Amino acid sequence: MKKDWAKRLRNGLIAAVAVLLAAGLFLANQGRQAGSNLEALAQEAIPWEQAQANGKPSLVEFYADWCTTCRAMAPLLANLKKEFADQVNFVMLNVDNPKWLPELSRYRVNGIPHFLFLDRQGEVLGSAIGEQPPSILRANVLALATGQPLQLTNAGPVSALERSGPILPNQPDPRSHG
Repeated sequence: MKKDWAKRLRNGLIAAVAVLLAAGLFLANQGRQAGSNLEALAQEAIPWEQAQANGKPSLVEFYADWCTTCRAMAPLLANLKKEFADQVNFVMLNVDNPKWLPELSRYRVNGIPHFLFLDRQGEVLGSAIGEQPPSILRANVLALATGQPLQLTNAGPVSALERSGPILPNQPDPRSHG
């Protein structure tokens, strides 16, 4: 009977210590990431209007608070902002805010995160959609800061489709109702 009680006490203490350690690790991790979460990053971002007027190139991220990929990339963007804030505007536009509907349409945002790279005059140099490898995103921000070409996979030349005639010959025009 005495051994049962001692075993239960020991197991209870082990469980309590494990819970305390887990809680401590969780809180320590939260504190470490407090400066690099998505909300803080968005609050510290350069306003869109200011970025368009200050003559610096811009990295614009279209994001949403509920986007897990956006949240996962926030610490990387926070580090890039610390490193390049003097050379590049870091702009955050929340796709859930109807204020940004004209920009969503203009830049054809159809997935998030959507990164837009703008030169000093506000002209689009390229864009990237989805989670970006840290080395590629850093290289592109560095290129933006130094005026070098971006390393975007979708920034290469595109071949135009050649048409020598109708795709399906002898087909009536669908508007002819015939």
